[in-house]
Amino acid sequence: MEVILKQDIKGLGFKDDKVKVANGYGRNFLLPKGMAVLATASMVKMHAETMKQRAYKDQKLREEAQASAQKLSQLTIQVGAKVGESGKIFGSVTNIQIAEALLKAGFTIERKHIDIQGDGIKQTGTYKAKVRLYRDITTEITFEVVSE
Repeated sequence: MEVILKQDIKGLGFKDDKVKVANGYGRNFLLPKGMAVLATASMVKMHAETMKQRAYKDQKLREEAQASAQKLSQLTIQVGAKVGESGKIFGSVTNIQIAEALLKAGFTIERKHIDIQGDGIKQTGTYKAKVRLYRDITTEITFEVVSE
C-alpha cells in the first residue's frame, strides 16, 4: 500500500514523502490517526502540485539549515546539572536540557530532533549529540556538563 505522509514519522519518512507500507500498518494505524493519506491518483496529482509550489520555500529552508549546521558544529554549549561530591549527576542529562541550552545560545531546536549518543549522561564532562535541522541536514554538537 502506498501512502503520502502528513507528518514526520521516525524510521518511515518525512512529511509529504510517498512511501510504501504494509497494508495492516497503513489501514489500522497511519490512516485512522491522520498521519497519512492513501496515495490515490488524484491525491498524487494534488501532492505533486503542492510540492511544486513548495520548492522555493524548501530551498530557502535548506540553505538556512546548512548555515545553522555550520554555526552549531563550531559551538560548545554548557549544560548545568546538580552534582554530588564524586562528580556524579543526580538524575541524568536529557535532550530537553540540551534544547534549553541551545535556546539560550540563540538556536530554536525541538527536543525530538536531538539525539544524544550513548546511554544516559550521568557524569560531568564533554559529550556529543546529533541534531537534525532539516530533513537530511544533521550536525554534531559538543556540549559540556558542568555542576551548578
